[in-house]
Order: sequence, then C-alpha cells, then structure tokens
Amino acid sequence: MNKPDNRFEVSATASNHFAWIRTRLALERTIMAWVRTSASLIAFGFTIVQFFQRVQSSSPPTAPVYMPDAPRNFGLALIASGILGLAVALWQYHQLLNYLWSTDFQPIAGVKKEPGTTSIMWVTIVLLLVGVFAFFVVLFHWV
Repeated sequence: MNKPDNRFEVSATASNHFAWIRTRLALERTIMAWVRTSASLIAFGFTIVQFFQRVQSSSPPTAPVYMPDAPRNFGLALIASGILGLAVALWQYHQLLNYLWSTDFQPIAGVKKEPGTTSIMWVTIVLLLVGVFAFFVVLFHWV
C-alpha cells in the first residue's frame, strides 16, 4: 500500500542503485554543459569588446562611427547571459542534488548520508566570480 507522503516506493536493489548513479552522472553532465556554454558566452563577450576597442583605437576613423557603444553593449549582454546561465545552473544543480539525496532515495543513494560537494560546483562558483569581474571591467572601462 502506498504511503500518502511518498510518490513512489524505492526498493534497495542493484539495478535501482545503478539507475540512481546514472541519474546523478546525468546531473553532472548537465551542469558541465551549462558551464561550458556560459564560459563561452563570457569569453566571447569579453573578446568582442576588446577586439572592437582595439580596432577603433588603432586607426583614425575616416567617417564617424555609427553606434560606437554597440560592441560594448553586445559584449555586456553576452557576459550577463553567461553569468545568468551559471547562476541558473548552480541553482538547478543544488535543487536536483538535494532531491536525489532526499529521504525517498536514501535506500539506493549510497553509503554517505549527505550529498557533499563536487569539483564542478566549485568550478561553477569560480567562473561565476570571473564573469562578474569581467562584466564590471567592461562596464567601467577598466581595461
């Protein structure tokens, strides 16, 4: 008979444990994809700003530049998108990791009682800080 507070019953079998591990690894791959995409957005946004600043400052314009702040604004938008992607990825990873380690899955989760932290979470946090730093560098023209 189903318990009213549980959606399903989890039995401790080898196949269920390996299914839990596959789900956990899929979660890791998902956050790594978020990190890869966000890092690309941050790097590409910063590169666009730097490239067009160097091009505009290296040669005197023969005609007035139409929308001279457009590359900077586009770069800021890309960097902000990368930062937002990292924040969403970190939040999603934390939520799903807590779900996978909830009491419903305790029989198949593993030997530890808590999820612990993985290196990808710390990489995401460091890259988030780098993205915020890059955003402010571009925003306040610190380069």
